[in-house]
Amino acid sequence: MNLFAGRTLIVAFEGWNDAAESASAAAKFICERLNVDVIGTVDPEDYYDFQFTRPSVSYDTDGNRQINWPSTDLCAPSVELVAQNPSLGCIHVLLGVEPSRRWQSFTAEVMEMIEDREIDAVLFLGAMLADVPHTRPIGVMATSQNERARAELNLERSHYEGPVGILSVLGIALEKAGIPSVALWASVPHYVHNTPSPKATLALLVEVERYLGVQFDHGTLADEAFNWERGIDEVAEGDDDMAGYIEQLEKTRDEVESAAASGDAIAMEFEKFLRASDEKSIDGADDRPANGEQPDQKSD
Repeated sequence: MNLFAGRTLIVAFEGWNDAAESASAAAKFICERLNVDVIGTVDPEDYYDFQFTRPSVSYDTDGNRQINWPSTDLCAPSVELVAQNPSLGCIHVLLGVEPSRRWQSFTAEVMEMIEDREIDAVLFLGAMLADVPHTRPIGVMATSQNERARAELNLERSHYEGPVGILSVLGIALEKAGIPSVALWASVPHYVHNTPSPKATLALLVEVERYLGVQFDHGTLADEAFNWERGIDEVAEGDDDMAGYIEQLEKTRDEVESAAASGDAIAMEFEKFLRASDEKSIDGADDRPANGEQPDQKSD
């Protein structure tokens, strides 16, 4: 039986796990395509430092100002969509902001939501910064700590040891509960991480479709990915140093792609990314690796 044939939960968090907002954007895209309803919410008051993860203000449909608090929401496809396409009824999405504190309590609350919805398998989405060129396909690394998932999907387990984020904490909790999970990590060019990367979002979305056996309407996402790449090309055309650096990254990427070790190369970039982030934390750096505008947090 397919690992993701039953109720599947797609999980993504904004923050350190989310280079160029790629993972959260993929989850939001899926939520839009599923026309989701929020069926559960983690109370933000207990888990977020609002000076660190600030709420935002907006206007509602009636023209009234409202506060939008950072949170973590469990979403399910709308009743209308499921009536039209029952096969999509088994897909759920957990989307939120990585919590600032009380991770063990947060994990316990999320696990209770997962068990209440009788989730059978979980697909984590993440994105990391890497020494990769923007001109090549975005690499997506898949790993699992679950023996069944590794055997069925021909995956490797992660051998990383070091600081982690909420995805890893949830992953270990799921494994203890006997719920298999797979983690998908997109490699985002580190020199363009300050803006969203639709190309990385599209790469994650395609992998989600492949694992779940579904197909979403990509809309304009492919065009956005092309424009993102072309925009960087134009910047590089006027910067000899940047162009030379990208050319070197392309050469390195092409060399490793010809070998069967391409997956290992992505894994090495992943561990390099984590170690570098840890060193920044030790040195007292404030920049979050996944988003230069936010303070640092840890994940894998």
